[in-house]
Amino acid sequence: MSATGTNSELLQRRRNILGRHAPLFYDEPLHLVRGEGVWLHDRDGKRYLDVYNNVPHVGHCHPRVVEALTRQAATLNTHTRYLHELVVDYGERLTATFDDTLSRVMFTCTGSEANELALRMARHCTGGSGIIVTDFAYHGNTEAVAELGTGFMPEARTTRRVRAFPIPDTYRGLPGVATEDLAEAYVQAVADAIAAFEADGIKLAGMLVCPDFANEGLLRVPHGFLERAVAMVRRAGGLFITDEVQAGFGRSGRHMWAHQGYDVVPDIVTLGKPMGNGHPLAGVVARAELADDFAATALYFNTFGGNPVSCAVGMAVLDVLEEERLMQNAAETGAYVVAGLEALGRQYPLIGEVRHLGMFFAVELVLDPVSRAPAPQAAHKIINRMRERGVLISRIGRHDNILKLRPPMPFAPPHADLLLSTLDEVLAEVSRGVGNE
Repeated sequence: MSATGTNSELLQRRRNILGRHAPLFYDEPLHLVRGEGVWLHDRDGKRYLDVYNNVPHVGHCHPRVVEALTRQAATLNTHTRYLHELVVDYGERLTATFDDTLSRVMFTCTGSEANELALRMARHCTGGSGIIVTDFAYHGNTEAVAELGTGFMPEARTTRRVRAFPIPDTYRGLPGVATEDLAEAYVQAVADAIAAFEADGIKLAGMLVCPDFANEGLLRVPHGFLERAVAMVRRAGGLFITDEVQAGFGRSGRHMWAHQGYDVVPDIVTLGKPMGNGHPLAGVVARAELADDFAATALYFNTFGGNPVSCAVGMAVLDVLEEERLMQNAAETGAYVVAGLEALGRQYPLIGEVRHLGMFFAVELVLDPVSRAPAPQAAHKIINRMRERGVLISRIGRHDNILKLRPPMPFAPPHADLLLSTLDEVLAEVSRGVGNE
């Protein structure tokens, strides 16, 4: 059907067919019709700077990716039960970016599928079923991974197979715990989760975390916490799984994968969103003995996962990352953005803390810097006023008070200047009314 009628009419049609609870961004939803690089365009011709979407990792509609997709789609598209050189080439190139011990890949279509496959593998290989996550986690929307969604999913409130530990947050910390003691306290919380499984007669299968702790607020994790927690999980017979759906493919600027910033190698890694630059491509990378043991007795086959078109797209994404030096750009432009955000933090008490990981930024908003009381209403106003001015951002965190900035990787200093100047204007407006929250 052609694009006719007003946005409000389209919204009503959407509600009639998708339901009123299908989520949308912003108080006034956007009707987007075109994307290029770091820009999105609405039906009225207005251009928006995209400072949120990590799915178009190398930029919206990158011509190199589009060409690879259309060329392979016009040649052959089938599944992985036939031999195809491109599928093997892509798997070899992808696994070469990991530690040598992580040498097997299984392809899926979504991050949710990847996390569910990782759970199946961990539970099969350990004989356990218990999984440890943070107490504000999200790892997808299938039934199995909804059990892990302690931040959003009702299934997480009733399952016995999942135990949670407090998010390892150095900004808010834990009541009565000094900053220098936080690592020990969070490690003890993981120990408590392991003990709780033992008390319930449930064998531990592993711990699953996003190494950037993105949904939790892109946290600054206490030094040494994760390495000690993983060692404890492994002593109890569990595996360590990292969800790289948000932080992977060079976004940190320092490493291809966020877990490489820690002194520990996972047993299983899950991939998704940016892997296909908008094409549905995801996967699991694992230690060979785990993947082989699982596959020997537990059938895994995905009709669309890892098909030749998907692998052509994935290969093109890796080409663009390398040839356009986007990981280096994440480090350099990321530092430029952080400097600007920290300057705004010195100007506006509404900003409690600026956190970052390469081309990924979190700005925690507080009612005052002493109490650190969250300011969710201010965050809501800011993202909507930024949208009105043509800059798209979002918010995250337990209190919905953290601005989330996660642009496509070609984001450059001129784009950062527009982001920072617009945010400056909006912060000035919103700060005047913060005392009314």
